[in-house]
Amino acid sequence: MAAAIGLVELSSIAKGIEVADAMVKRALVEVVVNRTICPGKYMVLVNGDVDDVNASIETGVELGGHQVVDHFVIPNVHRSVFPALSGISHTPELRALGIIESFSVASAIEAADAAVKAAAVDLLEIHIAMAIGGKAYVTLTGDVAAVQSAVDAGAAVVKRRGLLVEKIVIPSPRKEILAQFF
Repeated sequence: MAAAIGLVELSSIAKGIEVADAMVKRALVEVVVNRTICPGKYMVLVNGDVDDVNASIETGVELGGHQVVDHFVIPNVHRSVFPALSGISHTPELRALGIIESFSVASAIEAADAAVKAAAVDLLEIHIAMAIGGKAYVTLTGDVAAVQSAVDAGAAVVKRRGLLVEKIVIPSPRKEILAQFF
């Protein structure tokens, strides 16, 4: 896996396509996600060496201008972030449930990385902007104290950017509520 990931989230689809092209031309990065997201936004997620990802994201942010909604570079991204993004992570036992909800995809992915690095928790999913009005949320599980620490750490990342919608820890969630996670 690459040493870093970076993302540019834009309010314009046309500008997003132009930005994606410029980002890939600027540095040696691999495109992980390059698509439209709700509501009419566009996201480009790349990975590669830290310097290349930084150069690619800088190009995307500069070209995107006022159309940039959010962006990030995460060096040494936690290995559980990609499975949670793709929806293929599996946790055999769901204990306490933590949820971090954000107004941007970029800040939710950063929150997930910060959360899983802060405490011994398992990421369940990073749901990004599809059918939820452009918002994103992270779900994770573990023991109650670990989930609380992880949610607090992840939410702090989002809150600093003014994009936190809500953070919740449910100590003993009912099975009927959790069907979507298994």
